[in-house]
Amino acid sequence: MLGNIILSVLLGLLVIGTAIIIIFDNGDSGTKLAWLLTITILPVVGIILYLMLGINYRNHIFFERRHKAALEKFRAEYDEKIKRLLDSPIPIDAVEKPFRPLAKLLSNVELGNNLSNGNSFEIITSGRRKQELLMKDLREAKESIHLEYFRFGNDRGGREVQQILEQKASEGIEVRFLNENIANMPIPSSYYNKMRKSGIEVERFTSSKQGIFSLPMRLNYRNHRKIVVIDGRIGYTGGMNVNNHYFFQWRDTHLRIEGNAVAALQAIFLDSWLTAGGTLKHPLTQYFKESTTVPEMPFRDKLIQIVPDESDARWPMLQMGYEWLLQNAKDYIYMQTPYFVPPQSFLNCLKSAALRGVDVRIMFPEKVDTIMMGAANKAYYRECLEAGVRIFERGGEFIHSKTVVCDDYLSQIGTSNIDIRSFELNHEVNCYIYDKQTALACKEIFFKDMEVSKEINLDDWWRERRWYQMLFSRVLRLFAGIL
Repeated sequence: MLGNIILSVLLGLLVIGTAIIIIFDNGDSGTKLAWLLTITILPVVGIILYLMLGINYRNHIFFERRHKAALEKFRAEYDEKIKRLLDSPIPIDAVEKPFRPLAKLLSNVELGNNLSNGNSFEIITSGRRKQELLMKDLREAKESIHLEYFRFGNDRGGREVQQILEQKASEGIEVRFLNENIANMPIPSSYYNKMRKSGIEVERFTSSKQGIFSLPMRLNYRNHRKIVVIDGRIGYTGGMNVNNHYFFQWRDTHLRIEGNAVAALQAIFLDSWLTAGGTLKHPLTQYFKESTTVPEMPFRDKLIQIVPDESDARWPMLQMGYEWLLQNAKDYIYMQTPYFVPPQSFLNCLKSAALRGVDVRIMFPEKVDTIMMGAANKAYYRECLEAGVRIFERGGEFIHSKTVVCDDYLSQIGTSNIDIRSFELNHEVNCYIYDKQTALACKEIFFKDMEVSKEINLDDWWRERRWYQMLFSRVLRLFAGIL
């Protein structure tokens, strides 16, 4: 009897404590009410689910603890070279006047957010091209190879890259691989043990090294970034992971960069690496290289801003960037995303842009890689179409690109989807390019994809949809925050 009373009191205190945490959270009020209702009806299950799926880490003390080792090392080892690369931004006047507020907005993150010039790059739209370039650069590495991938497959594409990494590690090259382990659970530990035996340093993104008691609370958070930095001089980022889908089957967009922006990718990787419990053999300064020449590449001497975001950063910077573009676009904004489960604020900005006459187009894959996400995407079609947003579904191979091009000047290529998971839960990184030549090229890529796309018409949409499809989409929309 006494034991039951004690358990009841403890449960009551736990419910009250959790409710207080939810009430004082700065997140969406609707989401908070949903969690309060859940823990009221199902106290034990609700609290467990909230700890695993619901905690908002923005403005949270957990951020400082989680990043303590990385931030302390950066503060202790900053020298003039790192400062020039990371803390000496290009004057905002280098950006065309209408987009200067965006560049200023995006500068409000910890690392890798300043404008940098002197950058050359190639826009990669073929997985085979990425594989070709990446494997060549890996083979020619002289000092270090750093990789941070959401998916790294145990298949032909993944193993071919793995073999090169093992060979370079055996030659004495420092090879570090940050593994998003939750997303790659089907891959056996022997796959990574083989890499370790060859000399590759492998760390897991979600690890007991970060605190065994906080581990359950991080299971819903993913490292969705795709970053490679070779010798501190060559960087890769964008939508493409490393496996057969991305190399041989899907349509995606990626960047190969040389120039000062690579330092930002290096800083982002090192922050993640040290936070995950990884170590470095040398002082930080050795991993940063200043660009001295502009290599012969399709796009040369361009202005770039690399912007990371993550669940425990102070501001949802990538969401803010998207919404700023929608609010300020004058002529057009074209977007590609495979997954579309936007927060209401984004949806309002999207519809507002179309209603005021901006040419707003969004391209989705005709067939998504999961049935659930296809239905979730379509849950938002009607209200977008009614506002004048033009929706295209690309046929052929699955398109996984996450791109934006706006007003013949701003191009965005990155890892973030237009969904709540990318904006609030995942670790992401997007590349913003301020340049007319690049924007025209990205616009041309979009138009080329339109050639194999079908535009969705509102009347046809109503006629072709079945009641059970609408119901399923609407039900999925209730779970938008965790899809």
